[in-house]
Amino acid sequence: MKLGILFSGGKDSAYAAYLAKKYNHELTCLITIVSENKDSFMFHTPSIDKTILQAKLMDIPIIIQKTKGEKEIELDDLEKAIVSAVKKYHIEGVVTGAVASVYQASRIQMICDNLKLECFNPLWQKNQIELLEELIKNKFEVIIMQVAAHPLDKNWLGKTIDKSFIEKIKTLNEKYKINPAGEGGEFETLVLNCPLFKEPLKLKNKVITGSGNSWKMEVELE
Repeated sequence: MKLGILFSGGKDSAYAAYLAKKYNHELTCLITIVSENKDSFMFHTPSIDKTILQAKLMDIPIIIQKTKGEKEIELDDLEKAIVSAVKKYHIEGVVTGAVASVYQASRIQMICDNLKLECFNPLWQKNQIELLEELIKNKFEVIIMQVAAHPLDKNWLGKTIDKSFIEKIKTLNEKYKINPAGEGGEFETLVLNCPLFKEPLKLKNKVITGSGNSWKMEVELE
């Protein structure tokens, strides 16, 4: 089946794309929503511009749709992007990286239903520690780009999701209820390499800003 991937450049959308291909579907295009609202209810915003580089490494065309990010209204822009993917690339379904957000999953499902498209959520309700372990097993190189929860601080920026990370996040989950996969917005990620890429992305420069338990890292890639 020809599928469009709702793609943010983070771990969940990239892993969902990987699983869709593993299930023998055709990754026909990526669909990226660029929101002006950094606190969008629907869309990942950190390093969203890097999806263009990632698309080149995946050799998959990408549709970029801008939105002001107004709650619920931003769904119209998502639908426009999906309609564009149907017209241009003849997609038959949409893949999401939704893990636990009923808000996101239900709204994407509604759009797909309206357009008579299949909606695939390969990560839905997956155990989040197992999800992190699968990323490592399948050779995903994922770094932390943003944190927004106590007791996370700037020292977490740039960390790779590895076995050490998993052990630390388990402890924080037990003590502070930090969501292991960052589903509550505790942290955001960027994929530097995975089996879908022809070669890895490399960090060139980085700028860190923030305070307290809210920090973000902007990077240049090569």
